[in-house]
Amino acid sequence: MLKNFKIKTKYNEVYDITEHVKKAVEESGVREGTCLVYNPHSTAGLAVFSPWDPDGFLDLDEEIRRLVPTRIDFKHQHDTPQDAAGHVKSALLGISGNFIVHEGKLLVGGSQGIYFLEFDGPRNREFFVKIQADA
Repeated sequence: MLKNFKIKTKYNEVYDITEHVKKAVEESGVREGTCLVYNPHSTAGLAVFSPWDPDGFLDLDEEIRRLVPTRIDFKHQHDTPQDAAGHVKSALLGISGNFIVHEGKLLVGGSQGIYFLEFDGPRNREFFVKIQADA
């Protein structure tokens, strides 16, 4: 089963997509298998992070900005310095995640959530959830 979700983003925002993914898994009817979450954008990323402390997102954002600051000396300037930095951040963070489906549920830890991170924006974005049963 493949499911597509659409979101409207703002610059540098984090979107909790955990419940969308969990619901897609439950609706798939798959009891045992895998779940792929895929972001087809080159200036956004996916992360598994703890949902319990909102300050954790501030820490993540600060570290990403420290590692890849928005600057004008990127060699590839497709659009803006923000866009160029977004490409690098996306490549470092990653655009997909694989998860286990067990007993019809998404297997994530109690302190884990799945997050879509916008590094450019605002944009109309989408992400895909592919659930596959074990053979």
